[in-house]
Amino acid sequence: MAAIADVYPSRVNGKETLSPRLAPVVYGRVQPKVPHSLSQQELDTFERQGFLVMNDYMPEMVAPLKREITRLRDDMAGHEELYTEPDSDELRTIFKPFAYSDLIDRFSRDPRILNKVRQILGSDAYLMQSRVNIKPAFKGKSFPWHSDFETWHVEDGMPRMRAVTVWLMLTDNTEHNGPLYVIPGSHHHYVSCEGSTGEKNYQQSLKKQMLGVPKPETMETLLDDKGVASVTGKAGTLVFHDCNLMHGSPDNIANDPRSILMFVYNSVENKPVTPFSGLPPRPHYLSNPDQRPLQTVESLWPLAS
Repeated sequence: MAAIADVYPSRVNGKETLSPRLAPVVYGRVQPKVPHSLSQQELDTFERQGFLVMNDYMPEMVAPLKREITRLRDDMAGHEELYTEPDSDELRTIFKPFAYSDLIDRFSRDPRILNKVRQILGSDAYLMQSRVNIKPAFKGKSFPWHSDFETWHVEDGMPRMRAVTVWLMLTDNTEHNGPLYVIPGSHHHYVSCEGSTGEKNYQQSLKKQMLGVPKPETMETLLDDKGVASVTGKAGTLVFHDCNLMHGSPDNIANDPRSILMFVYNSVENKPVTPFSGLPPRPHYLSNPDQRPLQTVESLWPLAS
């Protein structure tokens, strides 16, 4: 892998710092002739806030995807791609579900998603990572404040902020079942965190993240004029969020799960290099080695019937 300057250093045993983002948020523009593309207003909202919520956008996909994920839970039992909650054997996350499901693979290339992704990134994209977050009732534990890009940069070698996460709500996401909390506008700043990354840190962090978590003083600065927004909606709601958006979620204290299917799209012009931690790359299910540009799939039927 080619060497490249580290313009976003983090976990280098230095003092935690907050600095401006050095890259655009939206690389593309309005594309009126491209179906399922974003309007100027939607692009402006994403650029300003760092996330975009499309309420009840794909409700017809919820039932078939939930059935497929139920199958995967059984078929993938014992696989390394499955992670449990930090204090129980409850399933927390299924990584790389697209590799085990034709439906999920094709859904990741649905033009209603992929055309918007290409528009935001201003290029073709590949699927860097995918997961199902279960957040089981009563036992689903929190995710602390963090920027995904900070981890992907340090541990996977993503050089620049040119990636977008897209996720579909598979259950209603309410104020009570551990919804995603975001800090609108926080993606315009980068937090260089304290600490040093140990080998195979992911084995711990995917259950309970400790590194790449900003200190309270830094969070106070980020929150000072922005506040916290909760991302809630009905099953079938589609969400786009920038790779550097500061986000987290509380425990699920309700009697229903808060489950989502998530895809991370990286620009083909932003392929990972040697991890900036200096450690070996993380496993294939965290940083997909297949970096071929995705092609849209016009129909998911009969797979979704």
